Amino acid sequence: MNAKWYVLRSKPNKEMILWRELIARGLEAFFPHLRVRPADPRNRKIRPYFPGYLFLHTDIEQLGISVVQWMPYSSGLVAFDGAPAWVPENMVQAIRRHVEELNAARLIQKAGMQPGDALIIRGGPFDGYEAIFDARLPGRERVRVFLTLLQRRQVNVELPLSQVELRKKRPR
Repeated sequence: MNAKWYVLRSKPNKEMILWRELIARGLEAFFPHLRVRPADPRNRKIRPYFPGYLFLHTDIEQLGISVVQWMPYSSGLVAFDGAPAWVPENMVQAIRRHVEELNAARLIQKAGMQPGDALIIRGGPFDGYEAIFDARLPGRERVRVFLTLLQRRQVNVELPLSQVELRKKRPR
C-alpha cells in the first residue's frame, strides 16, 4: 500500500461534516481544529485551523479520485497540473502537534487558577455571576466554584472549565 496524506477541500463551513463522512467510510482523515469560546454561545465552539481544508491519508490510486471528488460536502482534492498534491508525513505530524499544543495551552492557561481566586462565569444559567474558585475536578475539564446567591448564601457548583475566567483586578 502506497498511502500518502492528501489535502481535501470542503464546501464552506462543512469541514466537520466532511470529516465525519470520511471517518464513517473507514478512511483515515485529520481535521485540524481549535476549541474556542465564542461570544455568542450558539456559535460554533470549534474553528478549523485551515478553513475549507482537511487531510486524507489513503492510497489514492487504490481508492480512486472520484470517490473523494463526488463525496458529499467535498470540493475535491487539491491538485497541481491535474495530479493530486500530497503532504509529507512529518509535516502532518508537526501540524497535529502544533494544534494539540494550542488547544492544551488554552486549558493550561485556565487551569492556572488557585483556590480563592475571583472568577466571572461566562455562559450557562449563571452567566455574569461572580464566583470563587475552589478546585479543578479530574476528568472532563470541570471546576468547582462557590457561587453567592440570594441572602449571601454560598453554594458550590460544578461548571465546565470553558465557562469560567479569572476576574481582572481593578486598578486602585
